[in-house]
Amino acid sequence: MRKAPSFSSPQLDMNPMVDMAFLLVTFFMLTTTFKMPQVLSVNTPASFADTRLPEKDVIILTVSPEGLVFLDVDGKFTRQKLIGRMGDRYNIAFNDDQRAAFGLLGGFGMPVEGLSSFLDLTPEQRKSVAQPGIPMDSAQNQLADWLIQARLINPAFRLAIRADRNVPYSMVDQLIQTLLDQNITRFNLITDPKAEKATEP
Repeated sequence: MRKAPSFSSPQLDMNPMVDMAFLLVTFFMLTTTFKMPQVLSVNTPASFADTRLPEKDVIILTVSPEGLVFLDVDGKFTRQKLIGRMGDRYNIAFNDDQRAAFGLLGGFGMPVEGLSSFLDLTPEQRKSVAQPGIPMDSAQNQLADWLIQARLINPAFRLAIRADRNVPYSMVDQLIQTLLDQNITRFNLITDPKAEKATEP
């Protein structure tokens, strides 16, 4: 008497799919650009504009309600080169640890002379430091020097201003004049995109 043939159920090899999943996770981890925390939260004015800033090559100038100016430059390695150039410009020797910390800095608002001690602090300690803003007066316009050096490193930089809606107009005018003095005639104004058009009666 002959034995009936036994049939095994088909099996799906999951190893290639698991490998593919890990490859995708690794790819997204290595290519994702994490958004840096904003150094200062401001209430920008409302508008109906829908133009978006580019994802990279952006310099953002944030102006507090008191008129203090903060600078945020896109790119970790660009920031490390930038602080090196500013150190040469002001005869300040930033060490490797300070350059690395500046590369991870989301933004700042203080004179160049105070950066060394500021960068020696831990990220948590920096949050409690009251930053006085970047000087841009006629006697010492450090903001202009930051912009010059940043554009020398990357001429493709686009500039945007994020000013609080309550900032004095004279401060915004002084900031724009600083840009014009550096032949920066094109820049964006960051506004609140959540504004809705009022319905007509």
